[in-house]
Amino acid sequence: ILRKLVRNGKEKKLVVCTDTGKTTCLEYFSKTSNIEVLTEPVSKWRNVRGHNPLGLMYQDPTRWGITLQTYVQLTMLDRHLSTMSAPVRMMERSIYSAKYIFVENLFRSGKMPEVDFAVLSEWFEWITQNIAIPVDLIVYLQSSPQTCHERLKERCREEEKIIPLEYLEAIHQLYEDWLIKKTSFNVPAPVLVIPADDDLQKMLHQYEENREKILAGSNV
Repeated sequence: ILRKLVRNGKEKKLVVCTDTGKTTCLEYFSKTSNIEVLTEPVSKWRNVRGHNPLGLMYQDPTRWGITLQTYVQLTMLDRHLSTMSAPVRMMERSIYSAKYIFVENLFRSGKMPEVDFAVLSEWFEWITQNIAIPVDLIVYLQSSPQTCHERLKERCREEEKIIPLEYLEAIHQLYEDWLIKKTSFNVPAPVLVIPADDDLQKMLHQYEENREKILAGSNV
């Protein structure tokens, strides 16, 4: 997601948030001197004063889903509002995908009680209605569930070892409905789709081809 910020009424800055197939994209753009890259605050999700809400959520999503997702919403909001140290910021995911994809999936799959979903939704709606998080461009790195599953196994985070392919298929469908079909939730900006199933060299070529369009915040 790309957003324009005006600092002190003069300088325009751009924020790019990436969704799915993100690692090589973030690594590629991190090598550009005028870009700051903010990865997901996973270390925070794994250690909140000695507790691991990410691990707990994967073990028992019905009990711990709201605990993790409340904290995800807070930490993503903190990411959005933190002071920028470069003309361009690339951010891994956003407060929008946290709600529209991951909270929604927990609820639709029956693993989040309706009252928990209602509370999270109230929080999300208050945040987005009262805090300016404008969006100019959504960059969707489109990966198949099978590719995501293979990459998860290669990455080997302890909490992710138990993630089944069916979970990734559900997440993929939510992304497709939101960003491609535009049938589920409000899409706050034009969408730039970059295929992300290819090998590393092809992916780097894709980023190079789309680089100026992304960094300029051009319409797609």
